[in-house]
Amino acid sequence: MAAIQSDVPLFSPVTWLMRGFDDMRKTHFVGAFYGLVFVALGYALSLVYAHYWKATMGLTASFFLLGPIVCTGLYELSRQVQKGEEVSLPKSMKAWLPNWKMMGLFAILLTFLMIVWARVSIVLFALFADQEYPHLQSLISQIVDFKNIEFLMVWTCVGAIFASLVFAISVVSVPMLLDRSTDTLEAIFTSANALWNNALVCLLWASLIVCFIGMALVFFKPLLVITAPLIGHATWHAYHALVLPD
Repeated sequence: MAAIQSDVPLFSPVTWLMRGFDDMRKTHFVGAFYGLVFVALGYALSLVYAHYWKATMGLTASFFLLGPIVCTGLYELSRQVQKGEEVSLPKSMKAWLPNWKMMGLFAILLTFLMIVWARVSIVLFALFADQEYPHLQSLISQIVDFKNIEFLMVWTCVGAIFASLVFAISVVSVPMLLDRSTDTLEAIFTSANALWNNALVCLLWASLIVCFIGMALVFFKPLLVITAPLIGHATWHAYHALVLPD
């Protein structure tokens, strides 16, 4: 397991975002390509809702679960900037190849969690909800109006458990798998250790991720062209701040 920096300043996530934006500028916003991928995924969620609305909330969670994998190319772009290399979108799209087995194993793990959470969401609705299944926009109004309060409370608690688990194992896992010749288990344990030793910092970081990605996903999906690459680039700097060099 890699060594962890245990005294990271509380407001470091703000610095990571600033450095992430600097990477966006230095890469001439090439990362917007990956932002478009997130926009497409966001609209795909809307399409799923139109045809299979019961899966919407679970698939929304999966949007966050698989985000670290989709962001691999953004981590590579930040690595190119850090190393002073020529920025290359095609090269970033192949960044997962050198450690593809471990990347694939981690992706399978996240996909499994995504499927479980999607099914759990449907089961919870069947057990607790007494009216139309809530979609993203109506979910907020239902919270304010205390509609389906039992369902929302249970779903939020269970969702928090899933989200905490995923965040704990993925804070730095994918950047580490990209940056080092390591295995999935070591990356996961290093990620969990980083969170354990910097809980408040990671909590703030998680809140910023939900804010930047979640708000765009709910209210104006095209903003993901900017917010998704920003979070991706910033995550590279989070990894270097939390994990000590070899």
